[in-house]
Amino acid sequence: MSVPLSQSSRWFARPLTLVVAVLLAVVAATGFLAIQYRQERQAADLLFERSRQVLETLDRLRTVIADVEAQRRGYLLTLDPSYLKAYGVSDESVRRDAQALQALVASDPLQNHRAGHLALTVTAKLREIDDIVKTASTSGLAALAMIRSLDEIRSQIDQMVDHERFLLVDHEKRAEALERRKAWLIAAAVVIVATLAGVALALARLEARRRRKATEENVRLQNDVAEREKKIRRLVDANIIGIIIWEVDGRILEANDAFLRMVGYDREDLASGRLHRAMLTPPEWHERDARTEAELRRSGTAQPFEKEYVRKDGSRVPVLIGGAMFEEGANQGVGFVLDLSERKRAVEALRQSEERFRTLVQFSFDVYWETDAQHRFIHQEFADSLADAPASGSEIGKTRWEVPYVEPDEETWRKHRETLDAHLPFRDFELARLAPDGSKRYVSVSGLPVFDDTGRFVGYRGVGRHITERRLAEEALRAMQAELAHVNRVTTMGQLTASIAHEVNQPIAATVTNAQAALRWLRAQPPNLGEVRDSLGRIVEDGQRAGNVIGGIRALINKLPPRKDRFDLNEAIVEMVVLTRSEVVKHGISLQTELAPGLPMVEGDRTQLQQVILNLILNAIEAMGGIDWGRRELRINTGREAGGGVLVTVRDSGPGLDPADVEHVFKAFYTTKPKGMGMGLAICRSMVEAHGGRMWASANEPRGAVFQFTLPLERDESIPAQHVRPNPAA
Repeated sequence: MSVPLSQSSRWFARPLTLVVAVLLAVVAATGFLAIQYRQERQAADLLFERSRQVLETLDRLRTVIADVEAQRRGYLLTLDPSYLKAYGVSDESVRRDAQALQALVASDPLQNHRAGHLALTVTAKLREIDDIVKTASTSGLAALAMIRSLDEIRSQIDQMVDHERFLLVDHEKRAEALERRKAWLIAAAVVIVATLAGVALALARLEARRRRKATEENVRLQNDVAEREKKIRRLVDANIIGIIIWEVDGRILEANDAFLRMVGYDREDLASGRLHRAMLTPPEWHERDARTEAELRRSGTAQPFEKEYVRKDGSRVPVLIGGAMFEEGANQGVGFVLDLSERKRAVEALRQSEERFRTLVQFSFDVYWETDAQHRFIHQEFADSLADAPASGSEIGKTRWEVPYVEPDEETWRKHRETLDAHLPFRDFELARLAPDGSKRYVSVSGLPVFDDTGRFVGYRGVGRHITERRLAEEALRAMQAELAHVNRVTTMGQLTASIAHEVNQPIAATVTNAQAALRWLRAQPPNLGEVRDSLGRIVEDGQRAGNVIGGIRALINKLPPRKDRFDLNEAIVEMVVLTRSEVVKHGISLQTELAPGLPMVEGDRTQLQQVILNLILNAIEAMGGIDWGRRELRINTGREAGGGVLVTVRDSGPGLDPADVEHVFKAFYTTKPKGMGMGLAICRSMVEAHGGRMWASANEPRGAVFQFTLPLERDESIPAQHVRPNPAA
């Protein structure tokens, strides 16, 4: 008859029963171990007794062999039959001991083999002794041969004795181990029985105490149930979330205030029974409620899901609802309702914020992009108004330099990749790509590195803006500035007409004088050809100097395209100083130059840079021409810049600049002169910046103004200029 599972569980749950069962198991195990010990002990005793008998037999055999050997040897030496005594010629006792020994070691293969060999050897030796004894009286040599000992038999006996003694020692160790195990088993059994007895006594006391407290426990449980109901009631009344008790068909039996506030009903509506799931649920959610009801009947729980309730005023409230049945197969359950209005508003606010951000991006930038840690595009968004945008996803997975481009050059790309690999922000990195019509499309890209919470670099985020129109406008502006520069040069030439005439007249007058001197030396008798040769050389030099003056004036007046010359900046400055010398002298100005010797060559448009220097000199002359007090000084310096370029400084002792005008003087159409156009300094700065340099102004001490500009060195410049013209001084 099978025992029910519940009865079996209760039976095994009783502590005393478990103790008794364990005690019986211990007794059974102890009995089994005792029987096993007895069997092993008997086997050990049998082995010990066999080894002892083997040793006794071997000792007896060794003694008999020794006696036989002594008797035979005495007889063979003396031929006295009295040595034979009762043993006779063939000693049967030796054969019997050998056979008995073979029977004792039958279970040991090695010893059995040795015993068999020993028996054969003994038989052979005895037979040999008998044969020798029979012939000893007739042969002296045979008598001497009989003296041989039975050493081989003794050696075999010694081997068997050693082996049996080794086995005997092993048997003794096993016996000692069995005795120790016996003592351990007895001690363990005593300890286990004593422990179980103590445990049984303790469990008996606990059982009695448990039975004593059973009634008290029942009372406490009843109190706990009441307390738990109070806690549940407090949870319901806390109104942290909405809680309702309902029937599966939809009738709401109980609800807390939080739920009633969600749906806009009061306690009277609840008490009247008017609250029903069907009336609270909009029509489009009825099908979902039917599935939830089927889920409750099938599994007893309903997983949380979102839906809407219709409030008493007709408005709707989004909720998250879940529930469970009280008992399996019951008709009532509890539901938990969470108002999602705030979350929905937050989601909507987030959506609107994203829309605003997207609108901002659409109107502020033409593309938004993201890259991973290997600088591959992982996201791109292009403005709707962007023309010729790449196909969606066509650049995902590619790096920026893997996308076809026209500009910049490889060196610029290398520097940009260094910035990316260093995880630094960058701004206004300009690219140029070909449009479908073959024209260039310029894009300015800016980006910021992105790091995760652990500080690990994960990629870049940034924006791009098409600047094609701006670049075209800049090119148009540069063309306009070139036109204005040309006008400025022509205007300047008009003001320098007197100086030009003076500079040209000087080499012409010198040429005439040298020609007249040459004629005089030719008329002499005899003609002085050496002096004539020197005069003609001076005529050639004066002609070349006049040609250089005319060439410089022509270059300033003509609209020549920008050039990339490699020239000596000090020499270009000296030419402008010579060109303006008459104006300097006319206004009583002391002009000094400090041109650094060995200045490296620069690269650029020599004519444009000379125009910058000429403009600065003329501005200084004009500024100092209007003062009637103090010394008029103009200083021009060149030197090496700390950054590796060339620095040019023009200082004057004029009235100086207002601090508020320091930056304004470089703006187009801004002027402090009554008849100025406001374009000279603006054009000068644009020319310097077009050459990769910069230009600025500051105050001179104790009075006047300082204009400075820098120029980068020629890229491959490694050998400084060897020839520097001497510094002229006015």
